[in-house]
Amino acid sequence: MSTKKRILFIATEMSPYLELTEFAEIVNRLAIKSNDTGLEVRCIMPRFGVINERRHRLHEVVRLSGINVSVDNDDYPLQIKVASLPNARLQVYFLDNEDFFRRKHVFTDENEEWFDDNGLRTIFFCKGALETVKKFGWPPDIIHCSGWMTGLIPMYLKTAYKKEPVFSHSKVIFTIGQNTFKEKLGADFAEKASIHANIKEKDLEPYKEANNTALFRGGAANADIITFGAEKVDKKLTEEFSKVKGRKVVPFAGWESDLTEYLDLYHELAMK
Repeated sequence: MSTKKRILFIATEMSPYLELTEFAEIVNRLAIKSNDTGLEVRCIMPRFGVINERRHRLHEVVRLSGINVSVDNDDYPLQIKVASLPNARLQVYFLDNEDFFRRKHVFTDENEEWFDDNGLRTIFFCKGALETVKKFGWPPDIIHCSGWMTGLIPMYLKTAYKKEPVFSHSKVIFTIGQNTFKEKLGADFAEKASIHANIKEKDLEPYKEANNTALFRGGAANADIITFGAEKVDKKLTEEFSKVKGRKVVPFAGWESDLTEYLDLYHELAMK
């Protein structure tokens, strides 16, 4: 049985599969370097339709089939696919669903119109990621969330999934990145995100504005450690989270960083 400490990366994007911002490359490098320094690594991201399954050699994980994710009183089947990260001995799991992800575009259509179900897609992905880890039976010591689409996960871990044994020792890192959209996820986004009786009104408060900043705010507010993953971050978030009493905050070290600031953090957490 492996005694390695485990780190799970949950990301909206990751090179070489999807690159929406420069942080996609950072996630790739972090996963590989974490693996090389003795951590056991797994990664989870959405299987957007723009990701080429043949080129990246994705295949369905049959043993993980049978998961249904409830969103807004409807059940959606979750299909899980896997690929080996090129030049690294670690696996990336892709969460798929015909209704939410099998499209030729990521968040907007061919006319650059915002998909009106991006809020539901976000809830499905966040809940689906945690249900996938439960199905793994693979308790992560560290969960590093990046990308606005992961913004609900730290809150879910502190509320609806708080008593799940697989997450009982998990420390959550959340990276605040650059804002990439100006649209809203819907006036009732926070209400729909309330997937469990353990989620209270105050837990949903950071998400009320249902925009890019709100997703980052909610993720950071519920994380054990906050990092900044871009030069240009919403000023409100910089002021709010640059110094948080009782929590470690890691500033952005630049795109040319060797990522020591993250790796030191991972190993420090893994030893606790």
